Amino acid sequence: MNYAETILPEFDLEMANTRKVLECVPEHKLDWQAHSKSHTIGWNANHLAEILGWVERWLTAPSCDFAPIGGEPYQAPRLTSRQEILDLFDRNLAAARKAIAAVNDDQMPQPWSLLWAGTPLFTMPRATVMRRFVLNHVIHHRAILYVYLRMNDVAVPAMYDPSGGE
Repeated sequence: MNYAETILPEFDLEMANTRKVLECVPEHKLDWQAHSKSHTIGWNANHLAEILGWVERWLTAPSCDFAPIGGEPYQAPRLTSRQEILDLFDRNLAAARKAIAAVNDDQMPQPWSLLWAGTPLFTMPRATVMRRFVLNHVIHHRAILYVYLRMNDVAVPAMYDPSGGE
């Protein structure tokens, strides 16, 4: 089996679960936060939609600079409707899935770096980037959003087993 064949079944399951959670986001609660040091529901939903937008670049370029010297720094989306968030998620999901399906196995052990103003924040094999900063990162923020929805009495969907609200 190649890399895509091994990762895509898990990727598809986790992204389907992520979309189910995003479908529950209440637009009137986007500014709600559990603590002053925590991100809002809206920030977490936007972040989940944006993460997959990084995949193609991470699989095809040797690095990504979020604040390039002489260039514009990366700007996270600040969408204000559930549908806009879902639309971004769906676009990024399609592009990410296509990039994963097309990646050559020999690219996955190659080092990849995340930069800030030319300074490496980390360098690791692409396969590790995909696991840690795509799959695990999505699961992490989805879990935060899931708890925030529960705290706001929003019915949440089942992920792996029935949820307490079903």
